[in-house]
Amino acid sequence: MAKTPFYITTAISYVNGSPHLGHAYEAILTDAMARFKRLDGYDVYFLTGTDEHGEKVMKTAADNGISAQGLADKYSGEFQEMTTLLNISHDEFIRTTEPRHYEAAQALWVKLQAKGDIYLDKYEGWYSVREEGYFTEDELVESDDGQKFTPGGAEVEWVEEESYFFRLSNYTQSLIDHIEQNSTFIMPESRKNEILSFLKQEGGLRDLSVSRPKARLPWGIPVPENDLSDKDHVMYVWLDALTNYITALGYPDEGCAAFDKFWPADFHVIGKDITRFHAIYWPAFLMAADITLPKHIFAHGFINVEGAKMSKSVGNVLSPVGMVETYGVDQLRYFLMREISHGQDGNFSHEQAVTRMNADLANGIGNLAQRTLSMIYKNCDGEIPAPNVFKKEDNDLLRTAQSLISSIRGKVNFFGINRALEEIAALVSKADSYVDEQAPWALKKTDPERMKMVLYVLAEVIRCIAISLQFITPEAAGKLLDQLKISQDQRLFEHMTADYALTPGTAIDKPEGVFPRIVDEEPAQATG
Repeated sequence: MAKTPFYITTAISYVNGSPHLGHAYEAILTDAMARFKRLDGYDVYFLTGTDEHGEKVMKTAADNGISAQGLADKYSGEFQEMTTLLNISHDEFIRTTEPRHYEAAQALWVKLQAKGDIYLDKYEGWYSVREEGYFTEDELVESDDGQKFTPGGAEVEWVEEESYFFRLSNYTQSLIDHIEQNSTFIMPESRKNEILSFLKQEGGLRDLSVSRPKARLPWGIPVPENDLSDKDHVMYVWLDALTNYITALGYPDEGCAAFDKFWPADFHVIGKDITRFHAIYWPAFLMAADITLPKHIFAHGFINVEGAKMSKSVGNVLSPVGMVETYGVDQLRYFLMREISHGQDGNFSHEQAVTRMNADLANGIGNLAQRTLSMIYKNCDGEIPAPNVFKKEDNDLLRTAQSLISSIRGKVNFFGINRALEEIAALVSKADSYVDEQAPWALKKTDPERMKMVLYVLAEVIRCIAISLQFITPEAAGKLLDQLKISQDQRLFEHMTADYALTPGTAIDKPEGVFPRIVDEEPAQATG
C-alpha cells in the first residue's frame, strides 16, 4: 500500500549573518514534525535552505569587502553545517542562487505576466532594506528626531524608482474567502486573525512591487527578457525567495513525479515576522499562476534570552554550536520542543534549561531505563524476562504505554508538540510510581517471579517511550532501542502495540546511560 505523501518546509534563512538560536528552533520544530510523520508511516519530503539575493546581502558583502556570491557561499555553508549539527533530517537543502531556481522563478514571472498580473510603473514610498519591503505612511512609527521605522523597528528610506508591479489588489477578496473557508490555513488563530484584519482594511491590498532596477540592485534573478519585459530589472526578493518551495519539486515542470506527488505543501513553517509574505503574497502568486495553495502555514513565535529579545547590540545572540557544546544535541532539541508552546513566544535561560533537561531526561526516562535494564542484566541472566501473571496495575501501565501514540497524534499534527511531550513525561512519572509501588528489589527476595513480571512490564514501557521519543531525541532514543535489541524495522509507531511487545529471552548488553546529568554551571556563550 502506497504511503501518504507529506511535504513540509522551513522558511529559507537569509544569508547576511550566522545561524542563531531562532534558526535552530525553526529547524528543530520542522524536523520534529517531519520525523513524527515518517514514524507514523507517511512518505515525507522535508525542505530547508537559504535565501541569497537582495539588498541586505549586497550591502553586507560590500561592508565586508567580498562579493555577494562569496558572502552567500559563506553563510549558506554555516546553515548547512547547522542542520548537520542539530541532526536535522531534511531531504533537500535548496539555495536560491542555483540555476534551477533561476529557471523556476523566471518561469513563474512569465506565467504571471502572461496573465496580465505584472505591469511596469513607478514606485514612490517608504522602503526598508532590512525587511525587504515597502510600507505605507500609516504603518510607520516616528521617533522624536523624525526618523521613521517599520512596526518591526527597521529604518525606512524614501524611494522613487521604476518598478514592475504584481496586481496583488486583484486577490484581496479571493484571499479572504480562502482563509475564512479553510480555518487552519494560517495557524495559530492569532496569526490568522491578524492577516484577515490586514486584508479587510479599507481599500484592500495595494499592488506589490516585484522588481528593482539593476542600476541600484544588480544582485538578484534577472527579470526574464521578452516582449513585455526588459533587461534592466532584477526580481524582488519575495517573488524570488517564495518560489523555492516549488523549485525543489521540479517547477516549472508541474507534471513531474515530485511535483505531482508532494504539491501542495502540507506545512510551511515560518517565523511570525514573515507571516504576511507567506499568507498573502505567496498564495496570491499561486492563485495567479493557477497553482494549488499550500494546506497550512504555521507561524511560530520568537525565542527570548533571559526574558530579552535576542540582539547583537545587547550581546545575547546564542549560537547553536555553543549550545550543543553546553547541553548536547538531543537535550537542546528536547528543551526547545518541551518548553515552548508552539505558535507563542518562548524564553531561554541556562537555569531553566538545566532544570528541565535534568528533570525530564537524566532523572526521568534516563534514570528509569538505567535502573530497569540494570536490574534485568543483573537479576535475569542478562535476558528480557518472561511475563507470567498480569495484574491490573501491570495492564493499566502497559495499556497507557501502548496507546500513547493514539493519544498524542492529534496534538503533534497541529504542532502541539509541547503538549505531546507532557504526556510522555507523565507516562515516565507513572512508570516511576509503579517502580516504587512494586519495589522489584524487594521482590527479588520475596517473589522472584513477580520481580520478573514487573521488570518485563517496565522494559516494555521503556520500549514504547523510546519509540515515541525518536522524533525529538533521535540519537538517545535509538540507543535505548539498541539496548533493548529492537530491530531497525520495528521502530515505527505502528509497532507500539502488544503484537510487537518485547520477546522474552532476548539477551541484552550491560546498559549504559543515554541522558547524562548536566552539571556544568556555565551557560552557553552569546555571540555578537
